[in-house]
Amino acid sequence: MPVFARLIFGLVNFAARNGLATSDAPSAKLRARQTGIRGETFAYWYLRRHGYILIARNFTVSGLKGELDLVGYDGAVLAFVEVKTRAGESKEFGSPEDAVSPDKRRLLIRMARHFLLERRIRDVPCRYDVLAIESRPGRRPLVRLHKDAFSS
Repeated sequence: MPVFARLIFGLVNFAARNGLATSDAPSAKLRARQTGIRGETFAYWYLRRHGYILIARNFTVSGLKGELDLVGYDGAVLAFVEVKTRAGESKEFGSPEDAVSPDKRRLLIRMARHFLLERRIRDVPCRYDVLAIESRPGRRPLVRLHKDAFSS
């Protein structure tokens, strides 16, 4: 495991010791966006610490709504990672994993195909991972990595 990734994740994890959410944003939408950005940064370093070699962040395709949050190699397998972050104690919206609906899965699969074509990547085993982060105020984030969460 790379020492640099361990060190940076340690710093990011320390910074997140009181949660990833912020309360200083003027609107709920902006607060959610900031929490999402912090969650993706946390996820990036979490995956690097666990040996992923990440090759893309926030990949978008013109004409398709959405993005691939993280793309990277876990050994010989190319993983398309969807990061879902939930802040607060409320279970009103369910667990982060619940947000990866069948429609979202179809969109991710389409975007992954575009990614492979654009980058001219062939004959590489691929999978779709979901990294769920629950950030409660005053506590470190809870992280669950679901490898091969769904298939195409």
